[in-house]
Amino acid sequence: MQRYKSYALGKWFDGDGVETNLYNAITGEKIGEASSAGLDYAAMLEYGRKTGGRMLRKMTFQERGRMLKALALHLISKKEKYYQASAWTGATRVDSWIDIEGGIGNLFANASLRKQFPDLPYYVDGVAAPLSKNGSFIGHHIMVPKEGVAVHINAFNFPIWGMLEKIAVNMMAGVPAIVKPSGATCYLTEIMVHDIIDSKIIPEGALQLVCGAGRGITDHVTSEDVVTFTGSASTGLMLKSAPRIAQHNILFNLEADSLNATILGEKATPDTEEFALFIKETVKEMTVKAGQKCTAVRRIIVPENLTEEVEKAIAARLASTVIGDPSVEGVRMGSLATRGQVESVRASVEELAKSQEIVFGDLDNFNVLGADKNVGAFFSPILFRNSDPFNKTDVHNIEAFGPVATVMPYKNLDDAIELAKMGKGSLVSSIVTPCNKEAREYVVGAASMHGRILVLNKECAKESTGHGSPMPLLTHGGPGRAGGGEEMGGKRGILHYLQRTAIQGHPTTITEITQQFQVGAAMPEANPHVFRKHFEELVIGETVFTHKHTVTDADIVNFANVSGDNFYAHMDATSLEGTIFERRVAHGYFILSKAAGLFVDPKKGPVLLNYGLEEARFVKPVYPGATIGVRFTVKEKIDQEKRSEDDIAKGIVKFLVDVYDETGETVALATILTMVKKLNDE
Repeated sequence: MQRYKSYALGKWFDGDGVETNLYNAITGEKIGEASSAGLDYAAMLEYGRKTGGRMLRKMTFQERGRMLKALALHLISKKEKYYQASAWTGATRVDSWIDIEGGIGNLFANASLRKQFPDLPYYVDGVAAPLSKNGSFIGHHIMVPKEGVAVHINAFNFPIWGMLEKIAVNMMAGVPAIVKPSGATCYLTEIMVHDIIDSKIIPEGALQLVCGAGRGITDHVTSEDVVTFTGSASTGLMLKSAPRIAQHNILFNLEADSLNATILGEKATPDTEEFALFIKETVKEMTVKAGQKCTAVRRIIVPENLTEEVEKAIAARLASTVIGDPSVEGVRMGSLATRGQVESVRASVEELAKSQEIVFGDLDNFNVLGADKNVGAFFSPILFRNSDPFNKTDVHNIEAFGPVATVMPYKNLDDAIELAKMGKGSLVSSIVTPCNKEAREYVVGAASMHGRILVLNKECAKESTGHGSPMPLLTHGGPGRAGGGEEMGGKRGILHYLQRTAIQGHPTTITEITQQFQVGAAMPEANPHVFRKHFEELVIGETVFTHKHTVTDADIVNFANVSGDNFYAHMDATSLEGTIFERRVAHGYFILSKAAGLFVDPKKGPVLLNYGLEEARFVKPVYPGATIGVRFTVKEKIDQEKRSEDDIAKGIVKFLVDVYDETGETVALATILTMVKKLNDE
């Protein structure tokens, strides 16, 4: 019998005894066993902190991003073995694609976020705050990796995606993880973790795995650890309320199942494309993963005059959905994950049936293709009707975590918003409508109780990822019943694992700490010119003080002729009454263009190109007769990997362009981005 193991302290462990028997959800056949009994969680946490964490914290964001990208490429090359095991969970190929390639996609997406972070092991947050009159004392914020472990306790429905969508974020932040998948489907997680460990792409200790019950996994967490839980609200509340979590003020993220709703807009009448989209999307959400998604549609809210038509259309599509063994041609919906889940969903359906009517489906009489429904974990889609959802409220409180949803009517959009919010907090809702004003009214009215809202119409339908698909670069979570947590969220998610700390001091000191030039810091003169230096040779703060130029009327006229910018303030001195200008003023873009002429060293050298301009500001008018110069300062350096062996080794350098006049006052500010060769390319 296959023994699915835990990975802890750098070794694979069988565990003591048998905590969990593992079964094929289609055939009912036993496929293995797992146990976490005997694992030393205190030692695992310490190992993660001291071994994996220490290595991750030494890496810069750029290095961590490249690590995640390499891992994603490695896993995608092995995806077929994961599809084979995923079939044991009852998943179709489409279901498995969401879990496997959707999960790996999280690695790719988070790897790409390295471009939004500095080439440092820590992050510089926001801008400096002036704290003194003369500028010798300023404040800033940095964010460093927590020196703890991310403990992830995941649900049964996405054994790969659930792991990867979390560890992609904490590893990008520089924090190691202990992953505890659901015992029911841990075999699929274990298969992938074997490949991750064997690849040696991530540091030892950066990832540990617990297969089995995981009892006591949070008993030894400390203040720098982070605990995340995905699953039922009741279990999440129990974990979140544990004395140790409260006593040590441990950061806890809860993402619970919720009673998500989809709304058919009043303008989405049966003659519109949106009506058909609504039916298709709703049925997809009921049947993909056999309704076992935390984001699946549970409540179908439609205009009261369209209730019957919607029910018939959904029922017709459900009737054509073939249930059975996903390996059999024609099967479109597989099974639930376990027989235990079948009993749980059945109990919820029976409870809901006390206050509402089943209009499609039968708990006992349904056909299964290629398998025995009495042995496998199969379940019929169930469509309810609730004709009085404001008074028959079980539908807003009881979730059947399977292919089960309820149609309910609304009189006006305010009613629809209120019904959606009666779920007491949801991960997601959607509105399908051709009317943008209707969409805006719903979104603004419902947003306070939803973590995400999809607005679907014919214009975006072809590329829409759908109601039930959380995306790596957007927040996944929701208020109230949904847990009040946030996962993924792009850059926001990474910051979740960092500790923000305010720092105060002289601008030169803060420049050294942040590795970003701060106004008021020392500006040693560059020698030679910064355009003569390679990436490694440039020092934050070193500055080129350029020659000067006196602006003339001819400059303004010539720039207007070249640019075509004949705005009155530049060209018509008689039209300035009532403006802030005393006389004709130089174009702001002329000032920046002239600044480039002053700071550029034109000979061929390490600078490959200027490719961007950020944060340009024109802060003081420049009139003919003013004399301008430039303080050109190395502001920040960001490493860049070579895309191929033939690529030039280079990095990104940001330069602060500070244009000042004869009084010494700044007239324009900008940051230019350059690509600069490295020494080791020669």
